[in-house]
Amino acid sequence: MPKMKTHSSLKDRFKITGTGKVKRFKAYKNHLLSHKSARQKRVLGTQPLMAQGDVRRLQQQLANLK
Repeated sequence: MPKMKTHSSLKDRFKITGTGKVKRFKAYKNHLLSHKSARQKRVLGTQPLMAQGDVRRLQQQLANLK
């Protein structure tokens, strides 16, 4: 049986914290930023923790992510 591979697109989208929680990135921070307020851009720059239900759903693809 071959090794389980990490889903390639997930490597850049999520980060695993030291305690094993999953951090995600927010949308709407990539382009068209000139009309957005500084506060909106600052808030979009944060990385919230992912909901536990979503983490369970992605567990197999995130298995090899450190």
